[in-house]
Amino acid sequence: MSQVAAAPLSRLTPFWGKDDWWAVMIGLGLVALAAGLFFSGASLSWLAVAPVKWATPDQLAAHFAGNWPRYVAQGAVWLVLTCAALRALGYRLADTVPGFLFIYVASVAIFALGQWSVAIRYNLEPPLLALAFGLLLANLGVLPRRLDAGFRVEFYIKLGVVLLGATLPFTLILWAGPVALIQASIVSVVTFGVIFASARALGVEQRFAATLGVGGAVCGVSAAIAIAAAVGARKQDAAVVVSTVVLWAIVMIFVLPFAAGWLGLPAGVGGAWIGTSEFADAAGLAAAQAYGDIAARVPHAPAGAADQAVAAFTLMKVVGRDVWIGVWAIILSVVAATRWESTGVANRAGAGEVWRRFPKFVVGFLVASIFITLVAQSAGHAQFGRATTQALVTPIKTLRTWAFAFGFLSIGLTTRFGDLAALGGRPMAAFSLGVAVNVLLGLLLSVGVFGGYWAALGH
Repeated sequence: MSQVAAAPLSRLTPFWGKDDWWAVMIGLGLVALAAGLFFSGASLSWLAVAPVKWATPDQLAAHFAGNWPRYVAQGAVWLVLTCAALRALGYRLADTVPGFLFIYVASVAIFALGQWSVAIRYNLEPPLLALAFGLLLANLGVLPRRLDAGFRVEFYIKLGVVLLGATLPFTLILWAGPVALIQASIVSVVTFGVIFASARALGVEQRFAATLGVGGAVCGVSAAIAIAAAVGARKQDAAVVVSTVVLWAIVMIFVLPFAAGWLGLPAGVGGAWIGTSEFADAAGLAAAQAYGDIAARVPHAPAGAADQAVAAFTLMKVVGRDVWIGVWAIILSVVAATRWESTGVANRAGAGEVWRRFPKFVVGFLVASIFITLVAQSAGHAQFGRATTQALVTPIKTLRTWAFAFGFLSIGLTTRFGDLAALGGRPMAAFSLGVAVNVLLGLLLSVGVFGGYWAALGH
């Protein structure tokens, strides 16, 4: 979430210097490796290890005693892939290596704790445990800030989203995609309008108000940075928007899953509501995964309820709302250049602006989904269900869970409440009004208007 940037160590091309493309390359590389092993009669499942449910310490100890070589190998692979990407993005290995090693070991411990029968009984989901643990460490100041180089929230989440594509059939995306785009468009336009209008009424400068509005309407952190550049907002304005988004995103991680559970929403409906109401991909995925686990334990819950919540969230947030970054960049850069000021705007609208602002990891998500769909069709439905899912899709799903775990923990480890203390009252008031509208509108659309689509997602 709150990222501490390091100065690049070399001149990087736009391609090699983007975490989107590194997430795509690593994610699709893992999918290709899993497919290659599958077609050769092997599987990636040995490497894709994760803690299992346990009730007594002896059960947990037996699991790690029998699987520690797998954890060591998995950690080594993640270390090489992650640090290679972060090094190319400009971070020093002296910082990224210890940072990631801490992330991996802590994620194993949190994952195991979340599989404890007592934690399951009280809905203490791993994403919430990871966030709380990270926040505690970050705000106690027990870790040096240089380790933040290894806590790259957006990189881990983008990588997880690419791997998520390999667990979602493309036919499902095509079926639900139009609904997601319509619902996301309504939410994006209305939320932006509410935040921008209320901010202007409170006396917030128009460029600042535009950045604040898109931060709430689309994809918080990425949107704030992109729109601030597009309209020529001040650097400190973008920083305030990012901090505001982080604060509300963390609140919603805890509020939305339990609110959806209290309302008794089906997993898909709850995931769609979270997708319209969260303000960052990482936070939203944490909330959606937490609610999916809660919904899966409800009596008579349909099979695959946990994945259904994550799928609905992804279609709403990643496929639906995130693509609006480019649209808003085009619209607001034109408005800024022609109405607010004719000089000094950092980025004018151009023919390639939508692609330049488009979140590239979405491309990896779609490619992975298409690939797995083609494999399923070639194998046949029955064979896909018996062999392909177990040998190909399940290991990818496990690796996806690890990537998300790294991101969830990094949210807490890079969020320091002292950095959020200087938020202005007027921007916060305008954004908070947008939050209220966003949550209520998202609930209305997810339950009342499109509830049938989301409840039947994947069935």
